[in-house]
Amino acid sequence: MSAPSLLPTQSPAGRVWRRFRADRRGYWSLWLFLFLFIASLLADVLSNDKPLIARYHGHIVFPIVTDYSEKSFGGDFDSPADYLDPFIREQFQRDGNWALYPPNHYRFDTLNYFSTVPNPAPPSAENWLGTDDRGRDVLARLLYGFRISILFGLALTLTGVVLGLLTGAVQGYFAGRTDLFFQRFMEIWGSMPELYLLIIFSSIFEPGLLMLLLLLSLFGWMGLSDYVRADFLRNRNLDYVLAARAVGLSPAQIMWRHVLPNSLTPLVTFLPFRMSAAILALTSLDFLGLGVPPSTASLGEMLAQGKNNLDAWWISLSTFVVLTLSLLLLTQIGDALRSALDVRKAP
Repeated sequence: MSAPSLLPTQSPAGRVWRRFRADRRGYWSLWLFLFLFIASLLADVLSNDKPLIARYHGHIVFPIVTDYSEKSFGGDFDSPADYLDPFIREQFQRDGNWALYPPNHYRFDTLNYFSTVPNPAPPSAENWLGTDDRGRDVLARLLYGFRISILFGLALTLTGVVLGLLTGAVQGYFAGRTDLFFQRFMEIWGSMPELYLLIIFSSIFEPGLLMLLLLLSLFGWMGLSDYVRADFLRNRNLDYVLAARAVGLSPAQIMWRHVLPNSLTPLVTFLPFRMSAAILALTSLDFLGLGVPPSTASLGEMLAQGKNNLDAWWISLSTFVVLTLSLLLLTQIGDALRSALDVRKAP
């Protein structure tokens, strides 16, 4: 009788991925979110007022990379060429010349000077989602604004994870007076009026993404710190930690090699919800005028425009759809990830 074959046991990461993939809503939300994020990273290629590549009098040029003057294409001025100008477009349509434009012919700051409809203009074949009150393309501003929101959310989430992980690990592992000191500090720090501080600093310094990131990072770590602290408090006196101490490992080695890998569940499940909170924070501050400069593409600034132009329904509706879809996808990913990491789930 032949010996029974031994099938390889699936790794813990493989089981987590299989449970995550079994949640169809979370799985497809992840792929849709990645698709939208990659599209936003390619915003300069998908939505731009400059051709990607052009041929003029036998020469291949790349206007999206290099700035050319109007004289370079038969104009009269040394100023940068306006590739939406009917004269420049006509130059690329004669004598074998051609130009390959992006699918959407506008950047987030491009003004449609040649529109025949007063601004804000409704959706049309030229501006697929219409224009705002300054004549800027709504689709382009949504695409660039989505990219800024996601990148800002990732940066704020990363800083919050690093700070929360460090403070929570120190509190939970050393406990005692160290934990008591940090808890009292967090109570005092958390009681500070975050919005008032943002208003004060916005009046002193020029608003920008870096300043917002620094200010919000000062408070965004406390939520994760509590979860990490609880896991480290539970694991610090288990047998594998006591054995690591007995063989002479330092506290840093024990926390990094042994306790942290067994405390990753709250850390991982925290990420999508933290990103949602970061996107909402940036949108709210931009809506109040305390965020990025007005010329920057922002979902919050577009919501403010929709509020000020209630008759231009396409501004508020399109922004609301993008913001709601982003938060919904992140929430579905977070729920699926939390279920996948639940060890009580059947394999």
